[in-house]
Amino acid sequence: MRDQKRNPSGLPIGPGHILYPILATIALMGILFGSIGHHLTEDMPERETHPYFPDHIWPYPILAMVLLITLGLLAVFGQPALQLGQAADPRVVAIPRPEWYFLSLFQFVKLGPALVTSILVPAGVVAGLIFWPLIDARLGPRLARRLGWSSWPVPKRNVITGTIWMAGLGIIGLLTLWAALVPQLCIPWFTNGPVCGG
Repeated sequence: MRDQKRNPSGLPIGPGHILYPILATIALMGILFGSIGHHLTEDMPERETHPYFPDHIWPYPILAMVLLITLGLLAVFGQPALQLGQAADPRVVAIPRPEWYFLSLFQFVKLGPALVTSILVPAGVVAGLIFWPLIDARLGPRLARRLGWSSWPVPKRNVITGTIWMAGLGIIGLLTLWAALVPQLCIPWFTNGPVCGG
């Protein structure tokens, strides 16, 4: 076993770490947008410029760090889904399982009649994703008039659309985690009897 070299500075991510160039790039973005890089906008009127803090510190470096932390947590806690299976053996009966990105669909197919859950609902979801801008533009104002609203909210501030998208992503995430991390968990279901994760 190889001895782990300790970082002499005591920092968790030092110059030899694989994430060091990414973190250094994010940290040095302040030079470009801060007071040193201010000469890039000298010819612009003051009302058209934005200060680095807080306007630029929130959207880019912090979201990049959230993405890195999320990927790190997925790498740590998603290990069971990424482990290699046993070597192929023609004498052993094995139940085939799809790759992790199809686990939610694999799990969803178990929850209802095969025609509905394997063909109709996925086709409807794909068609909905393709035609969502048209649906939102046409049906949104009609729904707003029916609810008594003055107008349909803009895309980034629409509570109804955002709730639908977050619920859909949450269902996909829960089905994937159920099939990958707790395959032995079985729940009673009204169409096919108990449904298990594996």
